[in-house]
Amino acid sequence: MMTFNEIGLQEEILRAIQELGFEQPTPIQEKTIPHLLQSNQDLMALAQTGTGKTAAFGLPTIQKINAKDKHTQALVLAPTRELCLQISRDLENFSKYIKGVKVVPVYGGASIDTQIKALKKGAQIVVATPGRAKDLMQRGNLKLRDVDTLILDEADEMLTMGFKEELDAILDQTPQEKQTLLFSATMSREVERISKNYMHDTLKLSVSAENKGADTVSHIYYMVSAKDRYEVLKRIADMNPDVYGIVFCRTRRETKEVANKLMNDGYNADALHGDLSQAQRDEVMNRFRKNQLQLLVATDVAARGLDVNNLTHVINYNLPDHSEYYTHRSGRTGRAGRKGISIAIIHSREKNKLKDIERKSGIKFEQKLVPGGEEICSRQLIALTDKIVKTKVDHKQIEPFLEDIYEKFSDLSREDLIQHFVSAEFNRFLSYYKNARDINITESKREKRSVKDRRSNANFTRLFLNVGKKENLTPLRLIGVINNALDSGNAEIGKIEILNNFSFFEIDSDAATKLMTAIKTETFEGRDLSVEVANAKTGSGNRESGNRRSEGSRSSDRRSSKDKGGRRNSRDKGGRKDKYKKDSRSKGRRRR
Repeated sequence: MMTFNEIGLQEEILRAIQELGFEQPTPIQEKTIPHLLQSNQDLMALAQTGTGKTAAFGLPTIQKINAKDKHTQALVLAPTRELCLQISRDLENFSKYIKGVKVVPVYGGASIDTQIKALKKGAQIVVATPGRAKDLMQRGNLKLRDVDTLILDEADEMLTMGFKEELDAILDQTPQEKQTLLFSATMSREVERISKNYMHDTLKLSVSAENKGADTVSHIYYMVSAKDRYEVLKRIADMNPDVYGIVFCRTRRETKEVANKLMNDGYNADALHGDLSQAQRDEVMNRFRKNQLQLLVATDVAARGLDVNNLTHVINYNLPDHSEYYTHRSGRTGRAGRKGISIAIIHSREKNKLKDIERKSGIKFEQKLVPGGEEICSRQLIALTDKIVKTKVDHKQIEPFLEDIYEKFSDLSREDLIQHFVSAEFNRFLSYYKNARDINITESKREKRSVKDRRSNANFTRLFLNVGKKENLTPLRLIGVINNALDSGNAEIGKIEILNNFSFFEIDSDAATKLMTAIKTETFEGRDLSVEVANAKTGSGNRESGNRRSEGSRSSDRRSSKDKGGRRNSRDKGGRKDKYKKDSRSKGRRRR
C-alpha cells in the first residue's frame, strides 16, 4: 500500500499530518490525492462519512495554494455549520507549517460582520455554507474571480436541504476555468444535474466497495412491532450501562419526541435537530463531545459535522429512506480501531429494506432477540457492583462520619448490608422489569400476523397516488414520501403496487385521512402529489393523463378479482387491461 511519503505531498504538509497521526492514506485519499496534484481535471467522488474526504481534497488544495496571494483561490461548500467548522479546523491543521495560508469559515447563525472583517484581511481558502456564501457574494465581500478550485462536499445533502438555488448562483459566478471537485454519498438526479451543467471531462471515482463498513462494526437488528420501538431503545440503553451513541430518527418531530421521552424516563439524553437555535445546537454538541450525554437523538442532517471517534453504538430508530445512508450512519462508530455496534430497530415489513442495505453495502446483519427483564437486571446489577468496587475512597473526607455510619449499620450482618444497599440502588430496575413481556417478533409470530392479514383487510385503507414508475417511484421511495408527509415512521403500510403513471398502496386507516391532507404540500421529482381513496368516486369525466386515472379504469379496478389475501389485485386478468385501454381511447388518450 502507498504511504503519504510516496503520494507526492510537500514536506511541510507531511510534517503536519504525521503529527496528526496519519500513517497510510485511505482508499479515497490514495485515489484522489495523486490525481489532484498532477491534474486540473474535474472530479466527482462517491464516498461516505469516515472515508477521509477532507484530507482527500484538502491536502492537494493546500499544496496548490499561492500563499503570497491573499485573494480567495479555493472555495469549499458544505451543508451545515458544524461540517463547515470541522473542515476549516482540518485545513488549518494540515497547513500549520505553511506560512501565509489563511482559512476562513463563513456560515449562518453567526455574526456576518465578523466574517466580513476576516475576509477583508485575506483568505486563500474559504469554507462556507451555501446560504451565507451567496449572501456575502451579493454584498460584494466574497469575491470569486480568482477561484481556481471549487469543492462541493456532501453535495447530495446540500441539495436535499434545499440549497439548489444558492448552489446554482454560486456556480454561475465562479470562473469558467477552474477545477471542480464534487463529493457525495449518493448519486441523486440533482447531483447528476450539477455534474452535467457545471463540470467538464469529469473523472468519476467511487469508494463504496472499500467503505462497506469497518470490520470493527457489528451490525445487528431487532424485529418488533412499530409501537414497541421506544421500549426496545430503553432496553438497549439499560442493557448497556456505558452506552455512548447516536440514535437516528427520520424526522424532527420524532427526534424531539424520543429525546423528551428518554429524558423524562431518567436517561442522560438530548436532541439535535433543525428547530434548535445555533446556540442551543452548540450547547448540545459540546455536552455530547464531553461525554456529558450518553445518547444523542438526531436526524441525519443535524448530525452532519459531528466528529466523535469513541462512540460505542449507533442506533437506527428508523432505517434511513436511502440505503446508502445506513453506511453513513454506522460509519460513525468503530473508528480509530475501536469496536462499535450498529443496531437497527425494524418491524416485519422492513425486512426487504434491510436486505437491500445488505446487498448494496456488503454488510451482513445478525438478528438478535431484544433482551428480557431478567437479562437486563443481571447486567445492571453487575455494572452497579463493578462501580462500587472501583469507587475511590477518600478516608479523610468520610472519617468524621464513620462512627455514626457504623452505629446505624451495627444490627446488620454483612449479607444484610449488601442486600439493603443493592436494593436501594436497584429497586427501580427490579420493579420496572418484574413482568416484562417478550416484544420480539419471531418467525412463528410473523406467520400468525401474516395469516391474520390475509383473513382481513379491515384495518387498512387502499389509496391512489398520482405518480408511478415514470417518475422512478419505488416501494422504498414511496415509504419515504409517506413518512415525510406524516412526519413519522410509525404508520403501518400494507401492499404496494407501483404502475407506470400512478400507484396504489395500503395504509392503516387511522393514518390515511391525515396523509391525504398532509401530502398536498409534498412534491416528488418536481410533481405535486395527491392521494385519494382508491375506490371512491371523486368526479366524472376523464383525468389528466399521467396524473389521475379515468373513471373507466377506476371502475375496472373495483371489478378486478381478489387475491388470496382478500385484497384487490391491480394486476389482474387481461379483461381489466383491455377495458382500461378502451376507456382511455374513448377519451382520446392512450396510456403508454
